[in-house]
Amino acid sequence: MFTTTLLEFWDTPAKIRSHDSFSFYIDEASPVGPEQPETVQNFVSVFGTVAKKLMRKWLATQTMNFTGQLGAGIRYFDLRISTKPRDPNNELYFAHGLFSAKVNEGLEEIHAFLSEHPREVVFLDFNHFYGMQKYHHEKLVQMLKDIYGNKMCPAIFAQEVSLKYLWEKEYQVLVFYHSPVALEVPFLWPGQMMPAPWANTTDPEKLIQFLQASITERRKKGSFFISQVVLTPKASTVVKGVASGLRETITERALPAMMQWVRTQKPGESGINIVTADFVELGDFISTVIKLNYIFEEGEANT
Repeated sequence: MFTTTLLEFWDTPAKIRSHDSFSFYIDEASPVGPEQPETVQNFVSVFGTVAKKLMRKWLATQTMNFTGQLGAGIRYFDLRISTKPRDPNNELYFAHGLFSAKVNEGLEEIHAFLSEHPREVVFLDFNHFYGMQKYHHEKLVQMLKDIYGNKMCPAIFAQEVSLKYLWEKEYQVLVFYHSPVALEVPFLWPGQMMPAPWANTTDPEKLIQFLQASITERRKKGSFFISQVVLTPKASTVVKGVASGLRETITERALPAMMQWVRTQKPGESGINIVTADFVELGDFISTVIKLNYIFEEGEANT
């Protein structure tokens, strides 16, 4: 089980973040998400279910549900929220190209884990919103209150957050919210407190160069910080491997180079803080990041 140390969250142990954490639940029978371009909408209108099955191969970046990810050691969730067109109930859904599970169901699943493990802490990062009006945000905020209540840590200076502090206050949830709404709600941490630079490349070498440069830049910011160890397919990449999907075409092939970079990193104020990956169960990604924390603790003990 992955746990952090009693040192400050923001500049010490490495934490593990799943990219598009909810994508295991993507529903092939759902409509296409409102954020998709007209070309994708037209593709689906012509080819229907076949098109959606192919889309899922490229949109689903995780093979475990929330409970499985929590059990494996994931404590940071990348969440993208959308309304569904012509939905009379105005439900909120996780979405990435296609719609996924209802938001309340996913949040309840995470809450069940926290109730069974009162000394565990999770980060919920709501970083994309699609088709949402003010009342949708109000609905989501109320949902968070109803499910997590006093488990949520109010937004404070990142440097003040330690596991010891969270345990003493019985806080288990930090909610980051990439919308101006965050400024109006005490328990929402503004999105800028969690920068996540994106390489937007299919080239592992360019990705690693970007990650290293981003860490150097991070030293000037002194906050939470995400290193996205993920490759992003171009349209031409998808066309070439349309039936194979993201995992086989890109992630598995690039995994050795990406893992080698992770192994050479050190957590801390001048190093990595939160590490993101697709298909977090591949190889020894999770155990490698966890081991970095022991290296950090040994270094602290020797200083």
